[in-house]
Amino acid sequence: MKGIIGKKIGMTSIFSQDGKQTACTIIEAGPCVVTQVKTKDSDGYTAHQLAFGDKTEKHSNSAEKGHYAKSATSPKRFVKEFRDFSLSKNLGESVTVDIFSEGEKVDVVGTSKGKGFQGVVKRWNFHGVGEQTHGQHDRQRAPGSIGNSSDASRVFKGMRMGGRLGGERVKLKGLNVVKVFPDKNYILISGSIPGHIGSIVFIQK
Repeated sequence: MKGIIGKKIGMTSIFSQDGKQTACTIIEAGPCVVTQVKTKDSDGYTAHQLAFGDKTEKHSNSAEKGHYAKSATSPKRFVKEFRDFSLSKNLGESVTVDIFSEGEKVDVVGTSKGKGFQGVVKRWNFHGVGEQTHGQHDRQRAPGSIGNSSDASRVFKGMRMGGRLGGERVKLKGLNVVKVFPDKNYILISGSIPGHIGSIVFIQK
């Protein structure tokens, strides 16, 4: 596996030579610093720990400062561990966006936008009751009956009701790398990536 940590910048469109338009998400990927290398002898498995985004000394505790000092880098804001890292990177070396190439298939992990508490119409696509008939008054978007009366006398687990929507870990598989800009640390990936602008995403293969 190979991967990198990035930040979602926004969306744009790319036109191919035959005039086909492709919607893309712009991600500022890296450069990431290898802050720890785990081996089977020391940790029981192989992995590389990557760090992204500078963090001030003021907002870093002593444990963080000591950890990043081993890799001769400043404290970082985001850390991600990639198991069975296929690239031969040593402690303190950088991982840049050029590890990916155009036309390559990648998986992207992000956190979807949080939408707060939502009702059943928005959360579960309920249709509501439609017209205001039979004394319905102002409850067109109400969930209606949710349980049995005498037999079960309870509400079953998993009932689709109102609740918190979004803010969940989402993984999209098999996305295309449309274009790579190594000088700007930008990578363009086809389609939309979960999360708001400025959110952290993980690109892996």
